[in-house]
Amino acid sequence: MKQLCIIPCGAKKIWDQDENAGKKEAKHVYMSTFHKACQSYAETFFENWTILSAKHGFLLPTDIVEENYDVAFGSKSPEIISTEALQRQIADKGLGEFRSIVVLGGKKYRKVVEQAFGDSCSFHYPLADCRGIGYMVQRLQAAVARGESME
Repeated sequence: MKQLCIIPCGAKKIWDQDENAGKKEAKHVYMSTFHKACQSYAETFFENWTILSAKHGFLLPTDIVEENYDVAFGSKSPEIISTEALQRQIADKGLGEFRSIVVLGGKKYRKVVEQAFGDSCSFHYPLADCRGIGYMVQRLQAAVARGESME
């Protein structure tokens, strides 16, 4: 069964380090330790993965992000992508073909992903029992170092 891994974006972005970085592929935009651990895990164990951004929705690794932004799920920002827009992206980007979805991230992402995909697939949350970001990073890094997925 083909699986899709969905990873969270992150507040720290390339433009925070280099304001003149210009447009970047999504896989080069997010700089936080947690995002990097998620991306390393996704690249190691999945053929198909995407970044979920509160502003841009589902970003394939090679999708272009034009500029810095500060939008988070759970905030009151009017820029948060709607469930309907996420559903259009699922169709447009071929993400609806996946029947098994692994979500790395916290509770805010769980709700968003489940609303967007509905009951058309099964969801797996290998970090759900972690007590915080530090534990999540440790678990992700250990899995990559061992070469063993958390599934």
